Amino acid sequence: MNPTGIGLHLVDGGRRLKVLIADDERNIADTIRIILNKDGMDAVAVYGGRAAIEKAGEWHPDVFLVDYVMPDLNGIEAAIEVGEKLPACRVLVISAMAAVPEVKQRLQGREQRFEVLVKPIPPAELVQRIRAVSR
Repeated sequence: MNPTGIGLHLVDGGRRLKVLIADDERNIADTIRIILNKDGMDAVAVYGGRAAIEKAGEWHPDVFLVDYVMPDLNGIEAAIEVGEKLPACRVLVISAMAAVPEVKQRLQGREQRFEVLVKPIPPAELVQRIRAVSR
């Protein structure tokens, strides 16, 4: 049994759910990657918006989890670009409470469905939200 007690999540004929994590705070990105991998997902972490776009293009994740504030390219711009290139990829933007209204406003009216999560988010809730959007 994994840490959240949820169980292995498989998609597309038995492969593990692929989650791309982008956060410029390496310890946060790596911690999320470890949590998701222990929960049965195939998670990869990158540390910037441009790196995320590049990795998404070659790896084709099912879910893209991106921090809003990053120095090279913010999470919104990265989310929009990944969403346009990979319309089947579900996008979750993580933001501190103060920025949530701004994030939601910037994502309004897009064909791609984006969700905004408020930091900090408990690991079990994060796993649950990722699984929910991947269905």
